[in-house]
Amino acid sequence: MPDKRAIVLYLHVHQPFRLGHYTIFDAGRRHDYFESPPASPQNNADILHKVSGKSYLPANEHLLRMIHENPQFKLSLSITGTVLEQFEQYAPEVLQSFQELVATGRVEIVGETYHHSLAFFYDRDEFEAQVTMHREKIEQLFGVTPTAFRNTELSYNNDIAYWADTAGYKAILSEGWDPVLGWRSPNFLYKPSHTEHIRLLTKNYKLSDDIAFRFSNKDWAEYPLTVEKFLSWTNDSWDQPLINLFMDYETFGEHQWEDSGIFKFLEELPRRWLAKNEHTFMTVSEAADKLEPADEIDCPQTITWADNERDLSAWLGNSMQQGALASLYGLRAAVLQSSDLALIEDWRKLQTSDHFYYMCTKWFTDGDVHAYFSPYASPYEAYIAFMNAYHDLKFRLHERGAEV
Repeated sequence: MPDKRAIVLYLHVHQPFRLGHYTIFDAGRRHDYFESPPASPQNNADILHKVSGKSYLPANEHLLRMIHENPQFKLSLSITGTVLEQFEQYAPEVLQSFQELVATGRVEIVGETYHHSLAFFYDRDEFEAQVTMHREKIEQLFGVTPTAFRNTELSYNNDIAYWADTAGYKAILSEGWDPVLGWRSPNFLYKPSHTEHIRLLTKNYKLSDDIAFRFSNKDWAEYPLTVEKFLSWTNDSWDQPLINLFMDYETFGEHQWEDSGIFKFLEELPRRWLAKNEHTFMTVSEAADKLEPADEIDCPQTITWADNERDLSAWLGNSMQQGALASLYGLRAAVLQSSDLALIEDWRKLQTSDHFYYMCTKWFTDGDVHAYFSPYASPYEAYIAFMNAYHDLKFRLHERGAEV
């Protein structure tokens, strides 16, 4: 047991390049798949400005103040390449606010795939290329090199951990899913099976989701969630070194609106937690450096942080999703051999996992969550828009004499 218990606060920042209203009649005629008229549901600039105003800018302002007010407060972020490009293009003031956070020295950036893709499961070379692209983008914009890693949607298995270990990362993140942890608690540091040096931090999904999903739900038995109540729940694990709170950055202001009191909760949490001398905050890499693993975790199956199943079914659960993904990755050799940078970039933007998430046909609670995030009226409209862009990619390759 270390001298102090630590909250590891990890937030994920992501926006995809959404496909516009792109029909089969547009294929072969124009290639601007990701452009939409202003005020349309898929307009990327409009969405980014909306989320920036509700979430990114106010959350960054709160976090910067919390850093200045609480010397022990720190956190970890991951920021996809696709949202960084949109910050540069549509909202440079938001990028600057993230740069100010990182410049304090108390905000770690976690590595991941540039295009928020599922490439690890389809093409390892493409996966590694996107991880390299992301690292170089982070170095360019923030002047730091990631030492911790998360795969897209917190997807994790033994193979991913082994890859990250051989790539030199100190730490990797996963869902703290009960069927994998068994009797173990997510509040410890672990060693992934078949690795030498890397350490595993697992999300405490119960406490994380109390904030990310249930905070403003008036039908929840624990509503309203106060900091005092939340911290009282951590007392049950008083002899465990970590409280791993992993969630989307957009939790603050976008998924949980400002009038819910979410920003007040965010600011009060570190003040109340740090009021006890035996409490602190750590970044992901710092926890890996300072703690010893409590046990070894074996995870031959793939887990994620999505849906009730916590597997890849959010993106691969139906034949539309499976066919679209397999078709897209089937173009890789021809796309890269074309040496057409615009075509390659469009192909990579189409790999972003959100496109396949929108095609999900699940029902009940999971289906409601998918519908909330989707800019399309139905999963079938998302599939049609994607496949129209895919057919245009094939047309562009045929123009260059490629066989696909």
